[in-house]
Amino acid sequence: MLPFLAFVLLNFLGLYIGGRFTGPGVTSSWYQTLDQAPWTPPGWVFGVAWTTVMIGFSWFMAGVWQGTSGEVRSRWMLAFAALWLLNVAWNPVFFVWHQLAAALVILVLLLLGVVAFAWASQNVNAAGSWRWGILPYLLWLLVATSLNVWYVLPSDA
Repeated sequence: MLPFLAFVLLNFLGLYIGGRFTGPGVTSSWYQTLDQAPWTPPGWVFGVAWTTVMIGFSWFMAGVWQGTSGEVRSRWMLAFAALWLLNVAWNPVFFVWHQLAAALVILVLLLLGVVAFAWASQNVNAAGSWRWGILPYLLWLLVATSLNVWYVLPSDA
């Protein structure tokens, strides 16, 4: 239980820091003037989605923690830190600096990292269904990436 709580704390700290850069976020006038994809969810969905994602990812990472040790665990934690930084970095790049293409690159890197985590978890020797915890992250990143692709594409494309 302690690893799960530690990852919950780390993941929600990341959401908090990212949120500090988001400002009014999806309710901002800048965001509202973007050409929205037809599948853009209502604003409240983002908070629910990220909460679900981080709880699931914390469960996943707790399974990784319990199923690894030594150098293998160190590599996982270093990769976790890289994903954490990418996740936090997206917010200022998108909402503060309005760099849509750079934000898309960050999301693609994040998505590839989460896919790599899901794939690499096959080699983690831990019992339980913890591997399913990464599924919400994968699904939400697919949605988020598709929305960012929409923002980057020319509106007449």
